[in-house]
Amino acid sequence: MNKKTDKILLITVIITAIFGIIMIYSASNIWAGYKFNDPLKYVKHQSLFFILGLITMFILSNIDYKMYYKHANKILLISLTLLILVLIPGIGIVRNGSRSWFGINSFSMQPSEFAKLALIIFVSKYLANNDAEVKNVVKGLFPILGIIFLFFGLIMLEPDFGQGMVIIITLIMIIFISGAKLSFFIKCGILGLIGIVGLIIIAPYRLARIISFINPWSDPLGSGFQIIQSLYAIGPSGLLGMGLGNSIQKHFYLPEPQTDFIFSIISEELGFLGILIVTSLLFTIFIRSIKISLKSSNLFAKYLVFGLAFEILIQAILNLCVVVGLIPVTGVTLPFLSYGGSSLLVSMASIGIILNVNKNN
Repeated sequence: MNKKTDKILLITVIITAIFGIIMIYSASNIWAGYKFNDPLKYVKHQSLFFILGLITMFILSNIDYKMYYKHANKILLISLTLLILVLIPGIGIVRNGSRSWFGINSFSMQPSEFAKLALIIFVSKYLANNDAEVKNVVKGLFPILGIIFLFFGLIMLEPDFGQGMVIIITLIMIIFISGAKLSFFIKCGILGLIGIVGLIIIAPYRLARIISFINPWSDPLGSGFQIIQSLYAIGPSGLLGMGLGNSIQKHFYLPEPQTDFIFSIISEELGFLGILIVTSLLFTIFIRSIKISLKSSNLFAKYLVFGLAFEILIQAILNLCVVVGLIPVTGVTLPFLSYGGSSLLVSMASIGIILNVNKNN
């Protein structure tokens, strides 16, 4: 059955991305003008990726989603290869201490963003094919857990803890709705806590983030600096904020506010109204996607759309929790709104796939 495009979802995504571009300009023009002598530097890049994202979303919305089922293994292998290549010095680019990027001049791509898509497609296919065996942990789930943790391990070698957590939580959620036993998730939770402790021990900077999360003022000019400045932006914003373009924190207080902490600037400039706009837009995208998942008659499509929707939601929740001080800094972007070409492109590609599922189910 071929249905019409979900116009509410499509329009909401476009509005969210355009709103993000406006806020990226507001957040970055001072910093970009100082660093690059071009206040529009970040806006130009984001606008380019927005156009590429629109094209990608349109193309994918017209490609039968069953193609991903057919080529899931190949997509996963390509993604795995990219994650390995990015770790090789001279191929991968180091930024902020992480070797997470391929790049040419000022344009770059983050393979871990595309790994999220590849894993969601692969896990959705696996669960659809092994629906009857999911409750048998050893026979049904162990094979796929090995692949998931291989990808997680490669991403942690970059290291990119935030992306790794988004992937793990998303895939666990897909497995949860597939009907796996509750005891499996309890064991996963215990192993996850042990693993997180181990990751903190082997990387002292993560412990510094934990300490700064508990008490940012213990190191106000070091590990606690970002979250303190973020709270200074959000705290006094009031109902309508300071007005678009009138942020104080973007004047070299909050480091690179156009990326992970874009929500802080939105809150500072537009107040509670800005918070309401952002959460409403993201919630609408999630709800429309989940409705498409629930209506899907194909099990692969159901898992696929659920995974793509939850990946966007989980990433948004983690980002919002960071900027208001509820969890330690993770380096996760706010979908459709933060500066970042790979993030925007993959998010819009995900929506393209969801739109196609809606058309063909």
